[in-house]
Amino acid sequence: MTQQDIARMTGVSQTTVSIVLNERDDAAVRIAPETREKVLAAIRRTGYVADPIARRLAAQRNRFLGVFTYEPVFPAGLGDFYHPFLVGIEECAERIGCDLLLFTSASVVDGRRRIFSQDNRLRLADGCILLGRWLDPEELARLIAEGQPFVSVGRRDDAGGPVPYVGADYPAATAAQVRRAVELGHRKIAYVGEGGGPESHADRFRGFTDAVARAGVAGIHVKPGKEVLSQLITEQVTAVFAEEFADGALLADEAVKQGLRVPDDLSFVALGDPTRPASTDLDFTGYRIPRREMGWQAVEVLSAILEGAGGDHQRLLPCEPVAGATLAVARA
Repeated sequence: MTQQDIARMTGVSQTTVSIVLNERDDAAVRIAPETREKVLAAIRRTGYVADPIARRLAAQRNRFLGVFTYEPVFPAGLGDFYHPFLVGIEECAERIGCDLLLFTSASVVDGRRRIFSQDNRLRLADGCILLGRWLDPEELARLIAEGQPFVSVGRRDDAGGPVPYVGADYPAATAAQVRRAVELGHRKIAYVGEGGGPESHADRFRGFTDAVARAGVAGIHVKPGKEVLSQLITEQVTAVFAEEFADGALLADEAVKQGLRVPDDLSFVALGDPTRPASTDLDFTGYRIPRREMGWQAVEVLSAILEGAGGDHQRLLPCEPVAGATLAVARA
């Protein structure tokens, strides 16, 4: 989309479009209010962004990479989780000689940011890294349809075409923890979490259910709530797999308060790093998400897309096992 395209759409000259874009009046050309509004409406509708720097480059690139976050990344409660992703993104961008633009002006609808808002400026960047536990499938489909280069940090389902992503291999990491629990004699284990919604949750649950079925042990799914511990005790569960670290920490603390020994009476496995504040003295068994590496490789994949290079634009990285001290031999 160019200024000439906007001019043809609105039936005015390119000079008029330029004057409106630069928010100035020209002595030689007076812009009627209705004409100005017609041009502005076309600009909003098409998402046009003037990019004079890029036009000066032979490669038509300004070496700006965007970072769009569906959730705030700087508040203290979330900062620790998103920080390693941002470190990896920054380090790789510096390595390849690109600057970063953090898009923060997107409109919030139903508590979530939206890419395609009235003031969408995504085209200022050559391409964009998308961060968030949940990404809008409709917006992903529109990005694909419009040919806008982007890479998601985290695996995403099909959205009208293949979604470029760099994610964590949650199914394999979770299955490995299930096998370890089975080796220690656990025959009835529970998955505590939603088990659906964001792909990261669904992937964990899929890894759990597949591994339980292969091992031939009993696995139950319990959603977080007030009576979870009572249900686990009634079901005679010996190991708990917590989808969210914070839920596992709260549940383990409640178990200790009720006189249970962790891990002798009840073992716990945390499926990833805390996404919200979690206060605990326990050294949880589980795995770590390769967050810094995911951020780094997301920039690598985006750079390859911008260069028109082939290769793997969908990557899953292994998680790092954490031995911890909350998984023990199953009680008799």
